[in-house]
Amino acid sequence: DESRRGNTMKNAVAVLALAVEASALMRTQFRSQVRRAVRDQHIVMESLGDLKALAKTQNPVLGYFDPLQLAEKEFWDQSNEATIGFLRHAEMKHGRVAMAGFVGYIVHENGIHWPWKLSNSLPDYSSFEGLSAPAVWDAIPTNAKLQIILIIGFFEFWSESSYVLENDGTKHYMRGGKPGYFPTFKEIPHPVPLNLFDPFGFTSKLTEEQKAKKLNIEINNGRLAMLGLFSFLAESKVTGAVPALKGLVKHYDGYIMGPFSANDVNLAFVSDMLNFAESSLPVAGIP
Repeated sequence: DESRRGNTMKNAVAVLALAVEASALMRTQFRSQVRRAVRDQHIVMESLGDLKALAKTQNPVLGYFDPLQLAEKEFWDQSNEATIGFLRHAEMKHGRVAMAGFVGYIVHENGIHWPWKLSNSLPDYSSFEGLSAPAVWDAIPTNAKLQIILIIGFFEFWSESSYVLENDGTKHYMRGGKPGYFPTFKEIPHPVPLNLFDPFGFTSKLTEEQKAKKLNIEINNGRLAMLGLFSFLAESKVTGAVPALKGLVKHYDGYIMGPFSANDVNLAFVSDMLNFAESSLPVAGIP
């Protein structure tokens, strides 16, 4: 019996080892097939040379700037062209969010709000008076935060869906599609009157040259907005961190990178998150 058990154990280990090797081989083959498929489709994708030429049109003074050489990498075993598509799309997306965030920070920092009440539980805006912009987010009801996070998640899912993109006549930005493109909502069963991007069709009559010029303007504005937004955040956490903003930005004691605050402890794991942040980041609550 002892010998039989030993043989059974050896066989099990051998089978497990073979399974692990087979799994690793299949992953390698799959990655190779994906890479070959992308290259064999003759899809025109931006190269490193294209990126350097584009940089000159976006900022003739600075030109191409990539100190970490990210545009020379091959992320997730994808081609360099696919990686460049990812980086271009990511920059555009972050720039757009930063532009909205920059304007939003100024609006909330100055107490500007809608003329109607925020929710049934908040008849007025007195509870937000004097708060810094990040603290305004902390103070809104939990359900409002969840709605915002869910809709952002939906936008992310929708813009990454190959099915949705193909029905719009394009491809994923890592497969030859246009970086920065956000699909229409025509595939949603329920009618949606306006699209997220260009809802009124202002760009529909522009030439490709005009669109390219406006995209470069948008990218440059997005880069500036990213710097501006982080300047606000830095000054709100450490007074004097940005001398030009000293005295203009209210101090914030919360956790900038934390989506939930002490007002949301009714949600699972929020208390644990806050306790971890407090114990691990003791210096002025800096995230």
